[in-house]
Amino acid sequence: MDFRALPSGHITLADVTVPACLTGQDGDLITTDLHIDDGKISDTPGQRVDMGRAMVLPCFTDMHVHLDKGHIWPRASNPDGSFMGALTTVRADHANWSADDLRARMEFGLACAYAHGSRAVRTHLDSIPPQPQITWPVFSELREAWAGRIDLQGVCLIGCDGFSEDGDFKVTADLVAEHGGTLGMVTYPVPDLRDRLEGFFRLATARGLDADFHVDETMDASSETLRLIAEVALEVGFGGRIVVGHCCSLSTQDDARAMDTLDLVARAGLHVVSLPMCNLYLQDRTPEGTARTPRGRGVTLVHEMRARGIPVSFASDNTRDPFYAYGDLDMLEVMRQATRIAHLDHARTDWVTSFTTQPAATCGFEAQSLAPGAPADLVIFKAREWTELYARPQSDRIVLRNGAAIDRTLPDYSTLDHLWETP
Repeated sequence: MDFRALPSGHITLADVTVPACLTGQDGDLITTDLHIDDGKISDTPGQRVDMGRAMVLPCFTDMHVHLDKGHIWPRASNPDGSFMGALTTVRADHANWSADDLRARMEFGLACAYAHGSRAVRTHLDSIPPQPQITWPVFSELREAWAGRIDLQGVCLIGCDGFSEDGDFKVTADLVAEHGGTLGMVTYPVPDLRDRLEGFFRLATARGLDADFHVDETMDASSETLRLIAEVALEVGFGGRIVVGHCCSLSTQDDARAMDTLDLVARAGLHVVSLPMCNLYLQDRTPEGTARTPRGRGVTLVHEMRARGIPVSFASDNTRDPFYAYGDLDMLEVMRQATRIAHLDHARTDWVTSFTTQPAATCGFEAQSLAPGAPADLVIFKAREWTELYARPQSDRIVLRNGAAIDRTLPDYSTLDHLWETP
C-alpha cells in the first residue's frame, strides 16, 4: 500500500489488522476488511484497497491534558525537574497568561493532537482568580473554532487548600457551569479535606456538574486522599461522574492497604486516568538535581484496578511545560510508553480500549467504534503487530476523519517564538 495516496469515497480497506476487542470478538489482533462509505464505517464493500495488514485503530481520546500550560518551557523551564520546581515556575508564569498568549499556545496544542489522530480532548485549566475570567472565554472560543475536528472539554483546576464553598471558588463554579465544563480540584492531605470535599460535591451537585480530581500526585505513602474521595462520594451519594487522576501514592503503600482502598474506589464507581509519562518525569526525582537514580516509576496500580472492574484510561498530561518537558499530545506515544512503564504487554488483550473507547465513555464524548454506522475516524499505521507499532514513531501514519485523510502537517515551534521574544 502507498501510504501517500489513499482514495476516499466508498472503499474497502482490505486485509487490515485491528484489535479483536474493538470488534466485539475475543483474542488479540485479527485481520479483517473495513468498509467505508459516506464518511462512516459501512457493512457493504466498496473499491478495494489492499492494506497489507496495516493496523487500524479508532481515533484517540486524550482525556487529561493542560493546554493552558503547554509550550511555556522556552520562557518557564523547571529549574530542577522537581514537582515543587514545576509548581512555583508555573505560578510565576501566570502573569504572562493573557488571552492572546493562551490562544496561541492552546491552539498549537490542539493542532498537534489533531495531526496525531486525537478527535476528543479534555483539558484542565488553571483557575486561581483572576485567571478564570481570562482563560475560560478563550477555551469556549477554541471549542467552537475546533468543532468538527476536536471535541473539547474543560475542567477547572485549583488546589484544595484554595477551596472555599462561599468564596472565590463558588464564582469559579458558576463560570465553569456557564461554559459547560467540569468541576476540578487537586487533592492532598490538609486537616479539613473531608469538609472541603463535601462542599465541593455540594457545589457540583447544585450545578449538575461532574467532578475531575488530581489525586495523590506523590510517592508519599501517607497521602490517601483517593480513599477519602471514595468515602465522601459514597457518603453524600454524589450522582455525577467522578474521575481521579495520577493516584501515585498507591504504588508505595502497604499492599493490603492499597487493595482495600481500590475495593472502596470500585464501590464508589470512580474512573481513573493514569498519566505515566509525567509521573515518570516528576516522581522519585531528587530535589535540586542531585545525581541519584530514581527507584520508583510513579505509575498507579492499573492492573489491580482493571481486575476490580474500575474503568482505567491513559492520557498525555502536560506538554513542554515545567511539569513535563517533552511530549506532543500524541496518544500513540502515550500507548507506547504506558505499555513499557506499566507492563501492559503480556497481560490482558484489551488495553487499547484505555486509549480509545474507555476515555471517550468516561468523559461522555461520542462513542468510538469500528462497527457499521460509526464515523470513519481512524488512524492507520504501517505495522502488522504490536511490536512493529511500538518499535517506530509511525510518523507516516494516516488519519482519516469522516473517511477522508487529513493534512497531518504539525505546527512549527517557531510560530510561538513571539511569545517569549523581547520586543
